[in-house]
Amino acid sequence: MPAQPYILAIDLGTSGPKVALVTTDGAIAHHTFEPTPLTLLPDGGAEQNPADWWRAVTTAARRVMAETAAAPESVVGVAVTAQWSGTVAVNADGEPLMNAIIWMDSRGAPYIKQISGGRITIEGYGVEKLPRWLRLTGGIPAQSGKDSIAHILFIKHRHPEIYRQTHKFLEPKDYLNLKLTGEFAASYDSIALHWVTDNRDLTRVDYDNRLLAMTTIEREKLPDLRRAVDVLGTVTPQAAAELGITPAAQVVLGTPDVHSAALGSGAVRDFQAHLYIGTSAWLTCHVPFKKTDILHNMASLPSAIPERYLIANEQETAGACLNFLKDNILFHPDELLADSGAENVYQLFDKIVERTPAGSGGVIFTPWLYGERTPVEDHAVRGGFYNVSLHTTREHLIRAVFEGVALNARWLLGYVEKFAGREFRSVNMIGGGANSDIWCQIHADVLGRTVRQVADPILANARGVAMLASVGLGFGSFETLARHIKIARTYQPDDTRAELYDEQFATFREIYKRNRPLYARLNRKG
Repeated sequence: MPAQPYILAIDLGTSGPKVALVTTDGAIAHHTFEPTPLTLLPDGGAEQNPADWWRAVTTAARRVMAETAAAPESVVGVAVTAQWSGTVAVNADGEPLMNAIIWMDSRGAPYIKQISGGRITIEGYGVEKLPRWLRLTGGIPAQSGKDSIAHILFIKHRHPEIYRQTHKFLEPKDYLNLKLTGEFAASYDSIALHWVTDNRDLTRVDYDNRLLAMTTIEREKLPDLRRAVDVLGTVTPQAAAELGITPAAQVVLGTPDVHSAALGSGAVRDFQAHLYIGTSAWLTCHVPFKKTDILHNMASLPSAIPERYLIANEQETAGACLNFLKDNILFHPDELLADSGAENVYQLFDKIVERTPAGSGGVIFTPWLYGERTPVEDHAVRGGFYNVSLHTTREHLIRAVFEGVALNARWLLGYVEKFAGREFRSVNMIGGGANSDIWCQIHADVLGRTVRQVADPILANARGVAMLASVGLGFGSFETLARHIKIARTYQPDDTRAELYDEQFATFREIYKRNRPLYARLNRKG
């Protein structure tokens, strides 16, 4: 054993992978990022090239190893966390047959309706099918078509030759594990959004033949299942050479991003909440029970922690709204952009928002730029600025984006607390959005809850999956490792703003209710 053993943690996000060298007690020695492109297609398509993922992962890994001068043999474990609800179709040699379909893609929606409907329906689901899905899996395939099962059905119906050639359909995390070890496998948590596993006994999650028949997917096209903490194997010599480590490093199965974020936030005990603000967002906690809220698209699904559940929910766009503001409005590359200040724009946003009064001059922003998942499942809903007048300034619009994302989190908070059966006294905040002190304060004010800003919040996923690997390799327990996670700052709600944000929140919800039919009409094709 090296004097200082490390975990190589790989966090594959939509914009690219972060790769970190992490000590076995959770301290991040060094990290780097390598971007990957995203392809958006008509009718709700969203794809990425798996070869781009692997190129970026190996480039970042070699950079981390070189910049730390860490000995290759000091890396004793490798673990991957990645964007969830994606699909990579690979042949028997492990080669991708097409681009990966990622979590944003909704082209499978018509095929979900085909497998889930019936003569008598509740919320679009056949009454004869709904009980089985809920009883066995805890949830149901989303009508939005953004779950993994929808991606597979899209391939089956629109690309039948690729479907026929596919040996296994893999989640992004499980595809990277295949590249690392040569093994086809999935974890209990990563497979959940295929909606074909019996999750009632978390000691032996397995595929259910009745659910497979309902989805029309053959069992042999899906990988075998293991726990997230299990060791999948050692790194192949080829992968080791590309990463800059040795083939002795053990690969732990790892977990999707929602699950690793929960670990990396330090909220590992039941009912400890965390809020993630990245490209998308979620607000969740571990719970000791299996439960479903069909009306608000939430369910408790298998966690990365053995024999534990995690409340699964996701809001489609959060930090992406700031990217939209920067790239599509303020710094759009046209003749109006004479001198770009886009490189440090997020720090400028913070300064502007800090000096702009709460309430944004009455402007409300709705952050539904790519549809929504929870607390409403509505692929047609869209974002916008409301109550704009001749007195509205750019400062108002920028602060309104910050506040609109927080108002959406408050909408979700009520249903998550109802699901959990208790009110959260505090919320650990992570993700790139948690780097902003003013955004943390706005969330505290809007939510009416204490917000605890986790140190190095953008590295929560990498830290979390490294924790998972450390547990899997016998270096500690989840609760022991969570104690090493530091809270940078705590934000208390400002009671003087409570009435203002109560009124804005009521209006925020009413905007959705009144405009829902218009969104459906305008965006019926997705």
